[in-house]
Amino acid sequence: MQEAQDDSVPVIERLRFLGIFSSNLDEFYRVRVADVRRRLLIHQEQGGDPKAQPLMEAIQNKVLSLQAKFDDTYQSLLIELRRRNIYLISEAELSDFHGRWIKRYFKRKLLPLLVPIWVENNSQIAQRISDDVTYLVAQLRKGNQTRYALIDVPADETNRFVLLPKEKGVQGKSVILLDNVIRYCLAELFKGVIEFDEAQVFSMKLTRDAEFELSGDIDDSIVNKMSQGLKQRLVSEPVRYVYDRAMPKEMRLQLSSALGLSSVDAMIPGGRYHNFRDFIGFPNITGYKYLENPSIPSLESAQFKAHASVFDAIAERDVLLYYPYHTFGHFTEFVRQAAYDPQVTSIKLNIYRVARHSRIIAALLDAVSNGKEVTVVVELRARFDEEANIEWAKRLTDGGAKVEFGVASLKVHSKLCLITRQEGQESVRYAHIGTGNFHEKTARIYTDFSLFTQSPSITQEVSQVFDFIGRSYRRFEFNNLLVSPINSRERVLQMIDKEIEFAKRRRKAEIVIKVNNLVDKAVIERLYQASQAGVKVRMIIRGMCALAAGIKGLSENIKVISVVDRFLEHPRVMVFHNGGQRQVYLASFDLMTRNLDYRVEVGTPIIDPQLQQRIVDLLELQWKDTVKARVVDAEQTNAYVKRGNRRKIRSQIASYDYLKKLESKRS
Repeated sequence: MQEAQDDSVPVIERLRFLGIFSSNLDEFYRVRVADVRRRLLIHQEQGGDPKAQPLMEAIQNKVLSLQAKFDDTYQSLLIELRRRNIYLISEAELSDFHGRWIKRYFKRKLLPLLVPIWVENNSQIAQRISDDVTYLVAQLRKGNQTRYALIDVPADETNRFVLLPKEKGVQGKSVILLDNVIRYCLAELFKGVIEFDEAQVFSMKLTRDAEFELSGDIDDSIVNKMSQGLKQRLVSEPVRYVYDRAMPKEMRLQLSSALGLSSVDAMIPGGRYHNFRDFIGFPNITGYKYLENPSIPSLESAQFKAHASVFDAIAERDVLLYYPYHTFGHFTEFVRQAAYDPQVTSIKLNIYRVARHSRIIAALLDAVSNGKEVTVVVELRARFDEEANIEWAKRLTDGGAKVEFGVASLKVHSKLCLITRQEGQESVRYAHIGTGNFHEKTARIYTDFSLFTQSPSITQEVSQVFDFIGRSYRRFEFNNLLVSPINSRERVLQMIDKEIEFAKRRRKAEIVIKVNNLVDKAVIERLYQASQAGVKVRMIIRGMCALAAGIKGLSENIKVISVVDRFLEHPRVMVFHNGGQRQVYLASFDLMTRNLDYRVEVGTPIIDPQLQQRIVDLLELQWKDTVKARVVDAEQTNAYVKRGNRRKIRSQIASYDYLKKLESKRS
């Protein structure tokens, strides 16, 4: 929301940030609020959680406040667009010329996609409503008779933004939403089906609980179980009902009854349009570059460039990449070369999320064709990616790869790839350990670290992780890697305790942490103890932070900031001073109970002193950010870091410049 309101951000990017805000809020309801709702329902039936009701009320009040800010921000951005001759218009603003064009467009492109659902006497209406789809509710009157119909806005089948043709003598460019196209052509939709004298149309959206229970039938394959779970999600309990605040009360009550909504469900009045997440893809219809963030060309690693083979480069020394500043193409090249390198004997990789058209999957299938042993661990429970991962699992299996589904009780969230080559008489392993997914698209918008190493002490343990995933009943020990749920919690707490001991001996003691979320109670408690012992703790936490920083006697030595900018900050990094023998770790896990105890996660030490320093330098640039850094304090007001008389530093741009200079020196 702050980025959408920031005048220094290009106007189209601001509109896209509203889309990101909307998408985040959707997930918040589907996951977090759904959990509160379940606790509340259980409390009403059985007691046990008196905090659930006031928490739900607090969430509702906060969301209503944010919704009002959202609507105001959207209206101000429409004005900003018009100043630049971009017009996002409603059906009431269509000229005769555009009106005729829209009717032709509707008949040709939209009409075949639309099948209204009648609301009255429809006992299946709640099951028919899809999660997080915008529906138009049409109220059709004929004399004393009123009928209600739901119309799915098919934004998943065609672009929600319709660019109107240039009209002679009129300046600027106009865009209309599919929602308004349908409103304008309502008579065409119902022609020959039902007569009406008067029609009103309003929008609504339903958000459902994203959790589900799998079948207990042990004879079912896990793939079939997941398919059933996906179907169950479609009919899972609603947690939020968003409606056009102009919707008449009688219509709202009719829909609430038909959808089976209870007083526990959040009912949110909003603006005329829902599913704003589509605005993440709002087009720059003018082509003017100043309306968007300037492009930042991805950097190539000088070390990879200096060698004909990726394996030669990694054998020389460890390689560290930082996306999206570095090109993700280096990782796809790592897998591509492995697919046809005669010396490569096996490839192992785990999938949590991958791109829709994944070059990595294609390379793995090519590797099978070339006689390589390919093992892919597919996490079928990656939230909101289950269906895609089921399809990848089937495709890989059909292609001859060995597909594993991990540990029954644990999600596999690690970011590992292990390639084995026969070099002379020796079998040599090459490993990738990262903080982000093997996803070509998100690698262009998420910041993440990737480590490529041939170090035997690391690669041998990466191999053990794959063994653990396949045979979790065996006992494994890891001396170098942090592996959840085996030793991550214990090792993280031990490293904090070590800094506490240094502080008690009046030696320098410092901790720097960068994660997406910090909510684990035991870790938070230990960080409070560290602060009270005199350890200086600095943290960069983009998302949830349940630690209250800067409170005298509790956390006065802890500072927390968040950086929100054009790229989504996603790395997980931990740096411990360790009495001058610095320890630096990259990890796939956040400091959350689920990551430490209920997922397969991996963190790796960075052994190369130069790479350690590079990570520390990049973290320091974020700490010096005077443009996009926010203070995460006990009140969580998210106030911008005060610049004072310091120069402007925008850490994401500074990080790019730092890496560009580094690579140019090495090339």
